Amino acid sequence: MENTESPKRRIAFIVAIGFMFIVLLGRLIQLQFLYQDVYGKKSEENSIRQIARDPIRGYIYDRRGTLLVDNRPSYTVTITPSEFKEKTIPYLAQVLGVDTAFVHERLRKGRIYNRFAPMKVKRDIDFPTLSLIEENRDKLSGVDYQIETKRFYPTKAKATHLFGYTKEISDAQLQELGSEYRLGDLIGATGLEAAYEHNLRGQKGYEFLTVNAKGQLLGAYNEGKSDFLAKEGSDLILAIDADLQALAESLLADKRGAVVAIDPNNGGVLALVSKPDYDLAKFGSVTSPDVWNALLTDSTKPMFNRATMTRYPPGSTFKMVLAAAALQEEVISPNYRIQCNGAFHYGTRVFKDHIAHGSTDPIESIQRSCNVFYYTVMLKTGLERWTRYGEEFGFGQPTGIDILEETAGLLPSEEYFDRIYGKGRWTQGYLVSLAIGQGEVGVSPLQMACYAAALGTRGIWHQPHVVERIRDKESGQTVEVKTETRNIELSDRVWNIIHEGMYRCVNEPGGTALIAKVRGVKVAGKTGTAQNPHGKDHAWFIGYAPVEHPKIAICVLVENAGFGGVIAAPIASMCIEQYLYGELIRNNANQPIVAAKDEQKQVEADQE
Repeated sequence: MENTESPKRRIAFIVAIGFMFIVLLGRLIQLQFLYQDVYGKKSEENSIRQIARDPIRGYIYDRRGTLLVDNRPSYTVTITPSEFKEKTIPYLAQVLGVDTAFVHERLRKGRIYNRFAPMKVKRDIDFPTLSLIEENRDKLSGVDYQIETKRFYPTKAKATHLFGYTKEISDAQLQELGSEYRLGDLIGATGLEAAYEHNLRGQKGYEFLTVNAKGQLLGAYNEGKSDFLAKEGSDLILAIDADLQALAESLLADKRGAVVAIDPNNGGVLALVSKPDYDLAKFGSVTSPDVWNALLTDSTKPMFNRATMTRYPPGSTFKMVLAAAALQEEVISPNYRIQCNGAFHYGTRVFKDHIAHGSTDPIESIQRSCNVFYYTVMLKTGLERWTRYGEEFGFGQPTGIDILEETAGLLPSEEYFDRIYGKGRWTQGYLVSLAIGQGEVGVSPLQMACYAAALGTRGIWHQPHVVERIRDKESGQTVEVKTETRNIELSDRVWNIIHEGMYRCVNEPGGTALIAKVRGVKVAGKTGTAQNPHGKDHAWFIGYAPVEHPKIAICVLVENAGFGGVIAAPIASMCIEQYLYGELIRNNANQPIVAAKDEQKQVEADQE
């Protein structure tokens, strides 16, 4: 067969390859030598830096539109690891007033995360520091600053445990949340800031800038057309009444305890106070280690939310649970009476009452807080019924409030006693203390406020919530926060007895809460003084007003203060007055305190 490969064809192929090589080589020489200035400059200009722009965090308003949580501008120093020279770390640390080890650590994290992205080093720097950085940019390559915002609280309503604070995102959170956050971002840590983080934070924006090989800014990339604007966070509109919140805080200023007020008609939280507290302004941007250590080692535990996390015996304020169980289950009739001689005998033990009440019916037992009546009725009713009705009123379980931290409390049951003491090893004698809200039952002020609201509305239990609506800044549209509602089924006859007893407790002689009266308003309530084995007793009051159509339900707890009728009741009275009238119209300090003295006698007798 004839060889079809022609020598001419081979030569033509080699010449073509050689020609292409010469052309490419010539072009390379042209770019590298003849047009180096032109294309070198183009190369420098095409270096793009992506700058993240944090959105403005959503604002927080009260029910009347008063701004409670605002934002103020703040300057944050950043370093870009790829451009930063380590030899300048000592000088930068000196300028910022931080340790060199701290700068080293921030730089290390920045390199791991993204060495081309600016890493936040120090927030909320003052103007002299900012000026010093600007004056020494030649010494601080890769160092820049961003304008951010920090939280500001413009009213007297500080609501520390309610609002909560933000802090820098942790490594674990960064791994979990992925692309939503960047190293150095702030994230809600407690309270509403944490519970509504997704709504408050908004969406990041990105600005693209061109820089030269030295990192010097040349201008906006693509004339800014490629930038993404940050989207501001949504606003929260609360059920809180700022004036009521501020008053309640002032009334507990020198005490340890909590106040929780609720709108009985929808579960909206009107006020939520825990004292002692701390200054949220110190958490607005940067919190120093000294501040943290002082708060964590403070014996009064200012970071502990007493409104939602305490688990104290409720004392006599719990008596309506037993009354409801006994009356509804027809263990006793509305006409049932006991003869109180001032003491109750069970086995070899004697449980004393503060006075001999004489013949007492269910209404009078609430009005005058007769312990002997409830000791007797508890043994007739039994633990299973008492527990079941306690659960109906929301005890022994979280309320579902939207601030992410609360206790379920403790509502003892037969199963609980079997587990703790052993089946068959506990007797009915364990129930005597439970009858008056002592012993192992434990509740929070939040649970007690919900209980008071349910009593006032004849069994309509609303899930408590702080936020009523969420408002989108761009569209202006608001979305209501959905909550749960359920009914506690009691007969009208039972509700009438409970309401009458609580009304008389505040408004008629012999009542233990006479000091809770409010001029021109019918208030119903119940005091409690819970024994405390570790110190002075805790003072409780729960109530609602106006009686005819409640607009506010309230719980006041003051730790180690003594007697509910003396300490807690007047605080509740002033809070009710403030909310219903919009101001304090009189001085409550001159109200009768005879009943409170009777309550003191009762506690002293119980302690013998």
